[in-house]
Amino acid sequence: RVQDGCARYEATQEGRRIEAMPSEPIGSRSWTERRRQTHRGHESFGPGTASATGQPYIQHRGGPRGFLRVLDEHTLAFAEFSGNRQYISMGNLSENDKACLFLMDYAECRRVKIWGRAEFVEDDAELLSRVSDPAYAGRAQRVLRFHVEALDVNCPQHIPRLFPEEERLELMNRIETLQVENQRLLAQR
Repeated sequence: RVQDGCARYEATQEGRRIEAMPSEPIGSRSWTERRRQTHRGHESFGPGTASATGQPYIQHRGGPRGFLRVLDEHTLAFAEFSGNRQYISMGNLSENDKACLFLMDYAECRRVKIWGRAEFVEDDAELLSRVSDPAYAGRAQRVLRFHVEALDVNCPQHIPRLFPEEERLELMNRIETLQVENQRLLAQR
């Protein structure tokens, strides 16, 4: 079934009724403030598009930590960097603006699915500067602006807990410091 523009399915699994549907409406300040912190940590995600005939396509997008920016309560954006030069997402969005974003937060074991409409924006220096990170080596070519219509935060089942390299190194250094301090305290006994 289709409800509110989003696909809905019902299935039975182990005797329980399961419904998949965007469960969290957007449009309030709490959505922006709560999600802004989550989006700041992402270094990659998967935007999905489809051609006019419905052929789906998903492409990895990566950049500096937090490159997916919250512009306002209903709009996300990110800088597009030069890449594989296939331009499939651009072609799809030129004929079908429906899109989704799939974000994984491995450290918190959380996945976020966002549905909406997207467009590539070129020749808007102010918007490009808003979403670009001057310290990042990649050259931004354009902006993908995403108009959010719905989102869903899934359960943490089956998501491996992974940490970014910088956090892992920070934790390893902290453990080493604590081990040295522990040895010192044990030697004082």
